[in-house]
Amino acid sequence: MAFSSSLWSSLIVPNPNRTTSLPRFSHKPHKLPLSPAFAIPPLSTATAADVSGAIDGTTVAVVSGGFVAALAAVLSLTDPERRRQLQAEEVGGGDKEVVREYFNNSGFQRWKKIYGDTDEVNRVQRDIRLGHAKTVENTLNMLKDEGSLQGVTVCDAGCGTGSLSIPLAKEGAVVFSSDISAAMVAEAEKQAKEQLVADGNGSAPVLPKFVVKDLESLDGKYDTVICLDVLIHYPQSKADGMIGHLASLANNRLILSFAPKTFYYDILKRIGELFPGPSKATRAYLHSEADVERALKKVGWTIRKKGLITTQFYFAKLIEAVPM
Repeated sequence: MAFSSSLWSSLIVPNPNRTTSLPRFSHKPHKLPLSPAFAIPPLSTATAADVSGAIDGTTVAVVSGGFVAALAAVLSLTDPERRRQLQAEEVGGGDKEVVREYFNNSGFQRWKKIYGDTDEVNRVQRDIRLGHAKTVENTLNMLKDEGSLQGVTVCDAGCGTGSLSIPLAKEGAVVFSSDISAAMVAEAEKQAKEQLVADGNGSAPVLPKFVVKDLESLDGKYDTVICLDVLIHYPQSKADGMIGHLASLANNRLILSFAPKTFYYDILKRIGELFPGPSKATRAYLHSEADVERALKKVGWTIRKKGLITTQFYFAKLIEAVPM
């Protein structure tokens, strides 16, 4: 599923902070800085058209720290939740129905381009593509740190167009891939059949098993369960249960990525909600590491590795959890 870094709008102000590299993962959790960890290009290089054309719906405006403080009081007078409620009513349900509707329609077309290799993307979409690719790369590195993936069973929960499932299959993993969007699943299966072809010796990787399912409907047991860039679509109250359920499916480890909730990022998101884009998207929820860790501990799991992945328009916390 897409990481709705639907977290940007047409309001762009330079930010002096710049961190674009992923901190080195360690087996012992380490405390990461909570200062802004992304860079914003000067106005002369990132136009409003670049950004407003790149991302839709629930967005986060990028502003300077001083401007954030000045606008914080104004946010208390706004009601972005009303717009969210209307959106949910239109599809006859809550967050899950909104996500399903979006990624089966306009969201599918948008994120298929971002996750693909087409040149028909603007510079912001291209940057988000890079950020997601970094998340996939670091996830694969986490997995391979433990040895060969040959025969390892993996559940890719929220597989999107297969950007992680396909590389996993190439490494020899036995992959079960699911997504709430039938359109995403169909595209992922198509991509897998095109890319997972026989080598010179006539042997081909085992195709992942693709199914249309939401996170709460998943069942089975796997060596590893992975859920990248999905929790952003759900509030913490629902994410707690989803994290617990995903952990119950994993024998050895659970890998998650989520948009981190800090004071700074939360203010940016709320400011962005004042400037909704022209097309509809899903609601965007940030999650604090403490809340995610608490949800894991509740079901007997603990964080073993973690890191922060950032580009100019993408940021995600990546964690690996194991049974306590």
